[in-house]
Amino acid sequence: MKYTTLKNSVLGSIRTLFIAAICTLSFSVFAAPVDINTASAEQISESLVGVGPAKAQAIIAYRTANGPFLTADQLSEVKGIGPATVEKNRASILVSKPENKAKK
Repeated sequence: MKYTTLKNSVLGSIRTLFIAAICTLSFSVFAAPVDINTASAEQISESLVGVGPAKAQAIIAYRTANGPFLTADQLSEVKGIGPATVEKNRASILVSKPENKAKK
């Protein structure tokens, strides 16, 4: 009888830890991909690991000053964003193609 109680207690603890781990990872690992050419600073900071509101705003400022990003690697040109941050978020970074606006 004691063995069953101990077994259930251990399994309950493992189950609780597993659920806690899934909830913790879900915010960073399962974050929706974000298009760095169209997303707001809030969307960028919520979707990319290691990118808070200030760095997200720097991404927007860079995009405004230099035009749309052509590749995810170009993010490393933004002050405060290094190659490691880009690599860590590569699966979550989308880069839309800039629109070619034909002159009339």
